[in-house]
Amino acid sequence: MQPLDHTAYLTLREGARVIEADGSGDKVLQMPDGRFLKLFRRKRWLTSAALFPYAQRFADNARRLRALGIETPEVLAVYRIKSIERDGVYYAPLAGSTLRQLIQQGTATDTLRECYGAFVARLHDQGVYFRSLHLGNVVLTPAQVLGLIDIADLSQRGRALGPNKRLRNFQHMLRYREDRAWLRGDDAGQAFLRGYAASLPHKPGYERLVAQVSTLLADAPSNP
Repeated sequence: MQPLDHTAYLTLREGARVIEADGSGDKVLQMPDGRFLKLFRRKRWLTSAALFPYAQRFADNARRLRALGIETPEVLAVYRIKSIERDGVYYAPLAGSTLRQLIQQGTATDTLRECYGAFVARLHDQGVYFRSLHLGNVVLTPAQVLGLIDIADLSQRGRALGPNKRLRNFQHMLRYREDRAWLRGDDAGQAFLRGYAASLPHKPGYERLVAQVSTLLADAPSNP
């Protein structure tokens, strides 16, 4: 993480468009060249966020995901901006459309549901636990592969996730009504579950997991 003085910060953000902000200030800026600066408030108390700043977590997670062969934004720099009490991660975005955007455009298909199921299984098999795994953070790239964005809230272990950890991730993932509706589709979620289950070992714990996820999907409205 490198220091960025106020003059350099103002130069960096010159001409930027504010994409996201809250009562405390700007959160995401898009530069004229299409790159992004994501800002995180600095924590003053002795917390995990103070010891391991979110901007650095974003950069570290991007490196880990790329090492696993998973598409994600390209981090260009990580900054500590003392003048505004923020840390920032400067990155080139992952090209493509999020699954939510594709749903809104009416171009998301059963095939994509199955591919997404396989993608989630791949993450779990590679030890990736992403609390913010939802359809707004998954991108279909121009090369027709799936990738992840907004990755500060992610951890990666050296072994595959067990059934309980996977179920917890599904519970987070399926808390959005619209996401559950699309994943459920017209086949009660069978396309998604087929993609996910293809790589699972044939063990009681994993069979129970698929049944539990099926129940979560059933608690959804018909596909819009």
